[in-house]
Amino acid sequence: MNSSEIMILLTMIVYLFGMVYIGFVISKKNNTVNDFYIGGRKLGPFVTAMSAEASDMSSYLLMGLPGLAYLSGVANVGWTILGLVLGTYLNWLITAKRLRRYSEATGSITVPSFFSRRYNDGKNILMMISAIWIVIYFIPYTASGFAACGKLFKSLFGIDYHVAMIVSAIVILLYTTLGGFLAASTTDLVQSIVMSIALIIILVFGIQLAGGFMDVDSYAKELPGYFSITQSYDPETHKSVAFSAVSIISTLAWGLGYFGMPHILLRFMAIEDDSKLKLSRRIASVWALISMFVSVLIGIIGLGITHKGKLPFLEGSASETIIIELSKILSKYGIFAAIIAGVVLSGILASTMSTSDSQLLAASSSISSDILVEFFHSKLSEKKLMVISRLTILLIAIIGVIIAWNPDSSVFAIVSFAWAGLGAVFGPVMILALFWRRSNKYGAMAGLISGGVFVFVWKFFVRPLGGYFDIYELLPAFIFALLVEVVVSLLTPKPEDSVVEMYDSVK
Repeated sequence: MNSSEIMILLTMIVYLFGMVYIGFVISKKNNTVNDFYIGGRKLGPFVTAMSAEASDMSSYLLMGLPGLAYLSGVANVGWTILGLVLGTYLNWLITAKRLRRYSEATGSITVPSFFSRRYNDGKNILMMISAIWIVIYFIPYTASGFAACGKLFKSLFGIDYHVAMIVSAIVILLYTTLGGFLAASTTDLVQSIVMSIALIIILVFGIQLAGGFMDVDSYAKELPGYFSITQSYDPETHKSVAFSAVSIISTLAWGLGYFGMPHILLRFMAIEDDSKLKLSRRIASVWALISMFVSVLIGIIGLGITHKGKLPFLEGSASETIIIELSKILSKYGIFAAIIAGVVLSGILASTMSTSDSQLLAASSSISSDILVEFFHSKLSEKKLMVISRLTILLIAIIGVIIAWNPDSSVFAIVSFAWAGLGAVFGPVMILALFWRRSNKYGAMAGLISGGVFVFVWKFFVRPLGGYFDIYELLPAFIFALLVEVVVSLLTPKPEDSVVEMYDSVK
């Protein structure tokens, strides 16, 4: 390991210790399970916005988006960004304030508990179904984060994948277990700042390395379909390929997932004052748009740097390492530059960790609070509940490590499927729970079950047929679950008077 690599590693170690320290400091503020899982509803507007976006983006922001732009141009990433930004903005605009008020009125601290209390489900069946789906989709999602961390350290320093993955998991586990939701939200804020710094540094350095953006622009324009929104560039044939209407619909559909992401919806429930959600919405939407736009620019600039002969062509999944490769080049300009490169690479680490910590908490709350306490009516002291909550996080992390043990597992494939699953399971039910007076617990139950099952059906049995069926499974599953809930609600008895009165009072 040379001097620049040592400085990069030391910078990243300092960053990791900083995250654990934040968890240790905030651990003193967790006196109840309510504090641990929802921060006592004390989040400020800035922390709410940035922690929601940091927990949302994951490594897709600093690896997936620039990698796609590098290989195929702007069509795929352009439509994806449009879908994600629209989904982000509409989720904050439509869902946030009403969910904040409704969850407080019902005394709910998790998404599953909100569904049961919204419909006065005394047997907590809605809570149980929701919690099971969260565990099914979130544990592999968490594992994908651990795997991404392991692959990052292995590609940078040649550290054994398993060692790097376990150490990363331990760090995430430590600050999440110590500080709970407040620690996850505070570290997410820090991580969003680190991610922003990483994007700016690489953007400026990349433009300089490519000889200016004019050179990058002129080269990219020579590639057929590279700057088109209806065509994409094929690096193997060096020809343009039609970006079909089916592909456009599939990429736009990613935005629907936001309405059903428990780790994002929890931020809405946790803000201290719902009147501040307007500010949070603006911060979140602007940051999401700018950060994704810059990420795409980095991919385009990276291709220009390859054209200049300063970077070998990155084929296939290797294109996702464009920021890592540029950081390695940056680190060769001296000790200070190596430290800056370490900050950039910490940004990639941050993008992964900020998602994993939120997923750990969401999965843990589903097992300990929703299933053990609420469904099985276990009567435990606050102290014992805190211990159980932390042990549950430990158990989930261990399972996540086991799932992530294979270094050849596809991180993006897991994330894509989990995003579709959570979006289809919870999105339709959440929208109807907040905005349809006639919806009832039977419809909500049918919606939860049908959304989760239909994702599997479409993914493994329908989508492989190709053609018009080759649509991202989130969209058909979301629509199907929405229709099922509406039909079942209309065919079954109206909701109880107390449920309707609560709905009217919150409205």
